[in-house]
Amino acid sequence: MSGGQRLLMLGTGAMARAHAERFALLPGCEIVAAVDANPERAREFAETFHLPNAFGALSDALAWGEFDACVNATPDGAHKDTTLALVAAGKPVLCEKPLAVTYPDALAMTEAAEAAGLVNMVNLTYRNAAALQTARRMVEAGEIGTVRHAQASYLQSWLTGRHWGDWRTEERWLWRLSSQHGSRGVLGDIGVHILDFVTYGAGLDIVSLSARMRTFDKAEGGMIGVYQLDVNDSVAIAAEFSNGALGVIHMSRYATGKANELDLMIHGDRGALKVWADAHGSSLEVCLGTDIETQTWRPMDCPPTPRNEQRFLIALLSGENGEPTFRRAAEMQKLIDLCFVSDAESRMVTTI
Repeated sequence: MSGGQRLLMLGTGAMARAHAERFALLPGCEIVAAVDANPERAREFAETFHLPNAFGALSDALAWGEFDACVNATPDGAHKDTTLALVAAGKPVLCEKPLAVTYPDALAMTEAAEAAGLVNMVNLTYRNAAALQTARRMVEAGEIGTVRHAQASYLQSWLTGRHWGDWRTEERWLWRLSSQHGSRGVLGDIGVHILDFVTYGAGLDIVSLSARMRTFDKAEGGMIGVYQLDVNDSVAIAAEFSNGALGVIHMSRYATGKANELDLMIHGDRGALKVWADAHGSSLEVCLGTDIETQTWRPMDCPPTPRNEQRFLIALLSGENGEPTFRRAAEMQKLIDLCFVSDAESRMVTTI
């Protein structure tokens, strides 16, 4: 492909497949190789997506070197070492969320990429929601006045329903319930999404927070096979924002009736916004002008927004970093880490 960006796909799981399908629709780029620690999976992925190269180790792909940038879709715990190796080789990276398992690791990755002057982005998928992007523009334009309160939730129900499979028997879900297998619970899994959703939508930073977590009994002795079911299932956060506004943020895997949904309400002194999103779409309702006297909400059309894959390609072609960046994802990871501190010490913590 003449003049196009050659992409390396690192990891070959579900997210890698989703990325491959989306990048295939974009002119100006092509995926030229796949890497997986299991060489057979790498070959199967390459065959499925008609890629000319497959590798069983990142080191082999780096020695080959015939690619311009990488999509890092490895498991969470592998993000740091693989990304640092790519950065050291001068390769821009679109990394899956969370950027790293802890804030110090995320910060190290951020500083390395920035020092190298490389495009660095994280796939916070709900930035793809047109309703969120429209809400952000309306807040920035002052259409709801000064933000005074916000409330946000990310609710799933796979611990009470079998719509994604049976967590009691399937390892792809059981590991998410066990700290010994790399999970940090619902907070570590989807906390980055809802924290980004509310702070980006409201255009505000969180300056202090208080978090409470709960782990519920799910099996006799708290074990299923080798999996100790010990991570948080539900989390509630009280937050103070940078302009003095207050907010509440919560997430759960026990939200019966909610498959996988994000909700955000932003209340200003001259209007309010209601954002809803899931993996397939989003919607926006507004309460503005004289409607605030009758608490009337009206649906609003939202123009399409570029997906993160498109933003990454634009950044590669322009040489200017796109959103969301490594630094942004590291800031969200800092909030997640502080939630664990707040819960363990039963206190409000500041973020600065």
